[in-house]
Amino acid sequence: MNTAPNPICWIIAGPNSAGKTTFALQYLPAVASCPNFVNADSIAAGLSPLAPERELIAASRLFLKEIENRIQSKQNFAFETTLSGRSYLKLIRRLHTEGWLIELLYLALPSVETSKLRVAERVAHGGHSIPMRDIERRFPRSLRNLLRVETVTSSVPNYSIN
Repeated sequence: MNTAPNPICWIIAGPNSAGKTTFALQYLPAVASCPNFVNADSIAAGLSPLAPERELIAASRLFLKEIENRIQSKQNFAFETTLSGRSYLKLIRRLHTEGWLIELLYLALPSVETSKLRVAERVAHGGHSIPMRDIERRFPRSLRNLLRVETVTSSVPNYSIN
């Protein structure tokens, strides 16, 4: 259990294929001293290493359960998100209301086309795919939601990735 007066939640956000997982795996242990990174993609890969896309629903449930466990135990933790859905806005507001420090790091890409190209590159190297229509839908939502959540976060560094 965290003994600090205010537990910390780091949110690594950005559009698809901005490099959130790569960034988190380096930043969280070395800079933030955060050992608890909750990652839905990693959970899905653990459930079905050869076809993680088959376990997205189960992974999402486990992801949310793990986040809730960290909140209840007031353990510092981090997660990544495209920030394109509304459920994360509710979670961030809840954490703020409960006294958590929220450190949001947003990894920006210059355009939706860059996001699509980076996903295609990831797939070419054996990574997971994302339907183009999902990328197109999520990109503007991510930016809009960034503006909505920045008022309740402790800080919002923005890193531009080309």
